Order: sequence, then structure tokens, then C-alpha cells
Amino acid sequence: MIGLRYQGSVITREALPFGDVVAICDVDRHVREQARASFGSTATLFENYNDLLAKKDIDVVLIGTPDHWHAKMLIDACRAKKDVYCEKPLTLTVAEGQRVCEVVKESGRVVQVGTWQRSDARFRLAVEMVQAGRIGKLRRMVVVMGKNKTGGPFKPLPVPGHFNWNLWQGQTPDVPYLAERSHYTFRWWYEYSGGEMTDTGAHHLDIAQWGAGLQHSGPVEIEGTAKYPSVENGYNVALDYHVRYRYANGVELEVLDAPRGDYNRDGIMFEGDTGRIFVNRGTIAGRPVEDLKSQPFGRNDFRIYASDNLDRPERMGKIDAIKNHMGNFYDCTLSRKTPISDVVSQHRSVSLCHLGNIAMRVGDKLIWNPEAEQFAGSPAATKLLRREQRKGFEVV
Repeated sequence: MIGLRYQGSVITREALPFGDVVAICDVDRHVREQARASFGSTATLFENYNDLLAKKDIDVVLIGTPDHWHAKMLIDACRAKKDVYCEKPLTLTVAEGQRVCEVVKESGRVVQVGTWQRSDARFRLAVEMVQAGRIGKLRRMVVVMGKNKTGGPFKPLPVPGHFNWNLWQGQTPDVPYLAERSHYTFRWWYEYSGGEMTDTGAHHLDIAQWGAGLQHSGPVEIEGTAKYPSVENGYNVALDYHVRYRYANGVELEVLDAPRGDYNRDGIMFEGDTGRIFVNRGTIAGRPVEDLKSQPFGRNDFRIYASDNLDRPERMGKIDAIKNHMGNFYDCTLSRKTPISDVVSQHRSVSLCHLGNIAMRVGDKLIWNPEAEQFAGSPAATKLLRREQRKGFEVV
């Protein structure tokens, strides 16, 4: 296990029924010692993940680090002949996703991305119903997420003796230590993440694109607006953001940072010419859902993913869905089948998040070629498809 703070501990707990924890890695000594006490009293502790990957008795690696480390660790684990469960979002940039897909294909490893909403019964039913035509022809999707956190200025502090700040920063610029840059609040810094667009967006935009049957493609137009904080040494991801996408088949996707009008709660709304379906982590609703009483939709009607995991009890809610998601991953490590959140679909989904962030930062309507994965006529946007990487930590 690499990265044990918060979500790393969650996924480790759900992996325990499938194997033994033999190695634990975290750049925070306090975290790794606590993790060993919780998950594996005989596990070997590491500060540097490369030392963990060198162990020959490891079959599977779980990655629960901050976002800016995901792609590099996943690639290195595949090259070390390990199967991988990697937390979402899959990447920090579109270019990283392209490289991840290449390496996973070359290595033949099984990789599951932690977009567990795909293994939640509510989301799965919504996607299946949309693809089965229960709302008629899909016309539009609206995703409501949440506001990014604001804060700062924060005061630089001495680096704690138990924390390897240089290693934590990885590919990102070397800057003075701020407690608010690390651990859970890393997601509000553009250097390490993409705010809500890649945090909640990695889940919700994935479900939207999956439901639209476009999980191996992408939009052709993107436009976004946002305000950005200007506080020095403060959180710097987008504020008051709004993004619109259009696909080649005419389907539109709109992303809202807060409830508005009919879209009055967090989640995904699918709108067709004969009905609408809304789904989030607490409910699935709409006339087509009510019609299930007279027009049942069961497992025999499911068609978008054939999985041994469907033999497990239906589960809803984060923890139970993660149990399903982890079970699907381990099933696939044995069968060598493609897992439900494979890297190709997840590269496309998180690219949707990255494209939204790029559109907000550039401030123009962007034309995107989803096959070539290139912008047309926008050098500024093209530059943001990748980032400069600190020497010694490059994703290659």
C-alpha cells in the first residue's frame, strides 16, 4: 500500500479480505506507523515507494496518494509487474493519461481506478437505463458538483521531522512547506490537483460520459468561466466555475458549481426527449424510475459491463460500493479480464475534467479533437495539456 492518509486507509480496509498487507509506504512516518498498527503488524515500512516496488513478494499495489503522484507510481508499479488499484483522479494532465494507457497496455497489468460510483447500484442502474433508451434519445446532461474551498494566506512552517516534504512534492515545484498544502487539503492547490473538477468531477463526469456511451471518446467543444483567488500562499483553484461541453452527436454536458433552478442538488441529471433520470449518492429519481414498477429492469437487462462482480449482493453508498469495486478488481487479477474502471475509460473521463479546467483558465471556447486528443487553434490551451516536471520525478 502506498499512501495511507484518509482514502488510502479506506481502500486498504476493503482490500483486507483479498490478501495480506506485506508492505506499507508513506512519506509521513507517523502515518505509516499508524497504518502498520491498523492493517499489518508484520508489514515492512517504506518511505520511498521505489523500495516497496522492488519487493518480489508483492502481487498487488494500492495507490492512495495525492493526485500528482498517481500516474508515476502507477506506471512504475506496472513496470515492476504489479497489478494496481489506483485512487482517482487517474492523472494530473491529459499527457499523463496518454502515457499511462500506453504503459498499461504494454505491461499487460490489471489496473482498476477508484471511481467506485461505477460499482454502486444506483449509478449503474441510471447508466443502464439511459443506454437502454428509457429516457428516449439522450439530449443533455447536467452535473452539479460543489464549490472549491477558499483560504489563505497560510504561514510557511518548518518541515516536521517525521515528514519528507521533498518527496511528497514529487514532480511539482519545490516550494516552502505549508501544512495546508499537504494531506487532505492538497486538492485545493492547482499544483497538485484540479479542485472539485478533478475531485468530484472524476466521479460524476465519469458517470455522465459512461451513460452517454462516450466513455472512449470526448467532446468537440468546451467553454468555461471561473474566478480565481489572488491570495498569496492560499488555495488557488477555480471559484464560481461553470463549464459547457458539446459532443459530435449533439449531446450537451453542463457542469455547475452549485445547485441552480431545477438542478437543485449534487448529482447527475440525464435528459432525453421522453424523460429524465437524476442520480446521486443518495437517490435515483425520475418518471422512468417510477415506471420500473410496471416495466422492470433487472440484471438480465444489463448490457454495458459483464462482470463476475454482479454475482455479489447489490450495494449502494460509498463504503459498500468500494467493497464491490475492490472485489471487481481482485476478480480481474485472477481472470485477467478488464475491470469496470479501466485506464482507457478513466483517462477519457478525467480528460473531461482537465479540459474543463483548461477552458476555465484560457477563457475561450475551445475546439477539441477527441480522436487525436489535440486542440485546434489554441496554443495556450495546448500548452496546458502537460506540465513542467521537476527533475528526478518525471512521468516517463
